[in-house]
Amino acid sequence: MHEALSIGIDTSCYTTSAACTDGKSIVFSKGTMLSVAFGDRGLRQSEGLFQHVKQLSPLLCELLSAIEKANVRCVCVSASPTAKPNSYMPVFLAGLKQAETLAAALDVPLIRADHQSGHIRAALYGNETLLDRERFFAVHISGGTTDLLLVEPHRDAPYRIETVGCSTDLHAGQFVDRVGVALGLPFPAGKHLEALAAKAEQKNVKPASAVQGTNCSFSGAESAAQRLLHTVPDAELAYGVYDCLARTLAKMFTEAVNRYGDLPFLVCGGVASSGLLRSMLRKRFRGTLYFGRPELSSDNAVGIALIGADRSALWKR
Repeated sequence: MHEALSIGIDTSCYTTSAACTDGKSIVFSKGTMLSVAFGDRGLRQSEGLFQHVKQLSPLLCELLSAIEKANVRCVCVSASPTAKPNSYMPVFLAGLKQAETLAAALDVPLIRADHQSGHIRAALYGNETLLDRERFFAVHISGGTTDLLLVEPHRDAPYRIETVGCSTDLHAGQFVDRVGVALGLPFPAGKHLEALAAKAEQKNVKPASAVQGTNCSFSGAESAAQRLLHTVPDAELAYGVYDCLARTLAKMFTEAVNRYGDLPFLVCGGVASSGLLRSMLRKRFRGTLYFGRPELSSDNAVGIALIGADRSALWKR
């Protein structure tokens, strides 16, 4: 029997997620993708919020039927995209309001976290040795972020996070999705574009990577890729997208080491679930790289549940 359970809830732009952990093992984890019409490249926030409201209640009912409710010690929820002041997206209200009601019904504390910290904590599952360090880099690459972060594990909050680099326009996931949809692939396009890239016979398509210091840009690379549509084989174009991502990130990592020292990198976020990108990064960057489990790299509530377990454990000390 699992004791001292923490429930996590996350309602991101494209996945409704619920999870439960005892701090050491994952007791329950399930997510439901939001529905995006074929050919579209995303959803309005109002539509995303509506779908979360419909999908979250059944998920929570399934979670509660799988655990001993008397052992729940807290409910943790992603209430914002990041920990930055005024960080806000309407979709997170769906999870927040359900979490408030659930915590009150179970008579346990409600812990507010943020989506980005949840990604970092999920990637730390199995990589907890990083928590013993004074600081490390985290790289959050998804459809909504391309953030290079300096992370200090901290007692009074999930982490102390400083953004030291980012994309100045498109994010890594947007680059992947825009090229993927243009190639006729479903949205989100990551796993489909990666499968297509695996079929590439030649690997000569190399959209230019744009890096200035620890910041990057993907709009030029995306425009270049769009111009190559129907002029090069689809598989080679798909491979070129991932090659551009790897070259860009490796340059950012190298500059970060030059500025802040030889710290390890924890790579997280939905784009980081790509085995192809992981392999390319290991070849292009000689520093220390940590990756979370692929199934915990895409949006999920496991990291949020773990943050709740971390915080509730502190209260017992």
